[in-house]
Amino acid sequence: MQKFNIALTSRALAYMMVIGVFLYLINNYLVYWQGLPGSYVLFSHYGWFGLEIDNPLDEGQISQGWVQVICYLAILSGCIFYTVRTQARTLEQDCIRFAALAAYIIRFAFWTVLLVGFIDMIISFLRVEDFLEFWVGEWLTGQLGRPEFRGNYVHFPLIILSLFIAARLRSISFPWLALMCVFAEFFIVLTRFVFSYEQAYMGDLVRFWYAALFLFAASYTLLSEGHVRVDVLYTGFKRRKKALFDTIGCSILGIPICWVILMHGMGGRGNSLNSPLLSYEITQSGYGMYVKYLMAAFLIIFAVSMLIQFVSFILYNIGQLLDPLDHEDHASFMEVTAGNNI
Repeated sequence: MQKFNIALTSRALAYMMVIGVFLYLINNYLVYWQGLPGSYVLFSHYGWFGLEIDNPLDEGQISQGWVQVICYLAILSGCIFYTVRTQARTLEQDCIRFAALAAYIIRFAFWTVLLVGFIDMIISFLRVEDFLEFWVGEWLTGQLGRPEFRGNYVHFPLIILSLFIAARLRSISFPWLALMCVFAEFFIVLTRFVFSYEQAYMGDLVRFWYAALFLFAASYTLLSEGHVRVDVLYTGFKRRKKALFDTIGCSILGIPICWVILMHGMGGRGNSLNSPLLSYEITQSGYGMYVKYLMAAFLIIFAVSMLIQFVSFILYNIGQLLDPLDHEDHASFMEVTAGNNI
């Protein structure tokens, strides 16, 4: 009974953690993009928890704030209700489910940077060489020179398309992205030293893809157990001792770091992640690629995918701790989640 309660509690906390991070992102969008008050401002309006606000909310804003708070609490309560109703599910099954979710997010991010990188590079090339007006007309050429227009009508449709491609194509290879980075850099060297030609968008593309490669591949590397371990003692541990240390490490180091990234970068309108996204920030060169604001979102993808992967890893290790059969011949985390390879 005790082991059953530990498993049930672990599953409930895992679902609340994963759903909670998506609620945090949704709340951030509603507050800073749509102007809704949010729970923080609502509590400040009432002076709860020592919070204060300079301008009190009107009745409409108070109603909106309470709707948000009630919806968030209802969804989190639904996580507990779901885990109670699905007691037959094992920790391993939920481990696989969360690993699949993290894999989908990374596939989606991969296709986003691939499509947005190519299309934005082509637009920037046509624009800097004065070919764009011939193809799309004077008015659209002017609009494509505005970061907000290019983001809303070029980047966002490609991002939505990436959601469907990621659901359809379940196997991608990060070495291909690394190879494209190499080719892009080689193209810069070739055009600079052979043809004496170089434009800002060429370097922007390399930075865009390199940043995506390093940040998005982190979750995949955790899934495949490819991260370097500095472990003088860990290698000699028994299976359950390894599971215990991995659980503690993910709980007190991994997940908190992901939350620090999100809360520090998205805690206010002017914070390091919200500010470039809200302003569609671009590089100083007006004829470069207009993707700098998306590079801020890379850190959000990194934090969310890593957090979900940490949750999956914790459930796997708790399952190992609760396993009554104390043998070393067991499926590794990579083997358990093998169907989610990206």
